Amino acid sequence: MCQTDPWLYNLKLLDNWHECGGLILESTAQQIGKRIGFGLVAMAFGISLISCAPTAPQLKKVMEENPDILYGVIQKDPAKFLQVVNEAAQKARAEEEKKLVEKEERQREEEFKSPKQPAIDEARAFAGSKEAPITIIEYSDFQCPYCRRGHNTMTQVLKEFDGKVRVIFKNMPIEQIHPMAMPASMYYEAIALQSVEKATKFKDSVFEKQDQLNEKGEKFLEETAKKVGANLSKLKKDLESDAVRSRIDADREEAVKFGFTGTPGYLVNGVTIKGAVPFSEFKEVIERHMSSSSK
Repeated sequence: MCQTDPWLYNLKLLDNWHECGGLILESTAQQIGKRIGFGLVAMAFGISLISCAPTAPQLKKVMEENPDILYGVIQKDPAKFLQVVNEAAQKARAEEEKKLVEKEERQREEEFKSPKQPAIDEARAFAGSKEAPITIIEYSDFQCPYCRRGHNTMTQVLKEFDGKVRVIFKNMPIEQIHPMAMPASMYYEAIALQSVEKATKFKDSVFEKQDQLNEKGEKFLEETAKKVGANLSKLKKDLESDAVRSRIDADREEAVKFGFTGTPGYLVNGVTIKGAVPFSEFKEVIERHMSSSSK
């Protein structure tokens, strides 16, 4: 998943990393105390491990006042120390990932009961069937490599659920790390004012040849627009229009409102899916929606 810089929506992710870091430090201290340093710390208190153990604040105070205790443990067996640190870090990461998965599962259950309600303009470009019972909102960035993977998954979804799904592409350009993402979004929306079909072809081509977007920049966008049959003179005029810019801004604001902290992100009939996840995850959510609607 591509992340934004601090200006937009990586605050949640950074919080998660801070939490994970705290777990790592706490777990590491516990492991070190128990496995290679605990006896030395206890001796500093002049107490017996058999009768009592120092509290966490006491341990912290001793370590701060006598850092040589820990330094001595590390020097005595540095390989063992690194092993304990790595094992503790891995365990902390695994526990944090488990918590995040459980949180997302709870959130998903809530969203099946009370789906999110994105704005849907029936006049804007989409792929699939307009009458489809399943609508997927795709928040994406044309220059994001994970979005390219997500685009391929959407192609598979449309093929496997032919006539049952429509995908509405919404723009979430991360300009700070993808300088061509905003120009690509502007071209896409400007072409969409001419033709939904041409806009869809343009989108597909940009993702399929993302390396050329990176290498050639706006020249590639103009060449692609010409290949899909867009009216270039009208296109250049529409690129400067408020309609194009305001639509992109609205897409991005909506994504942030719904808690997306990276690209790509999806709403499947209002149920959140984050990241370039495999087809199977979309299949599970789509089939659950269809099963519920048939009852």
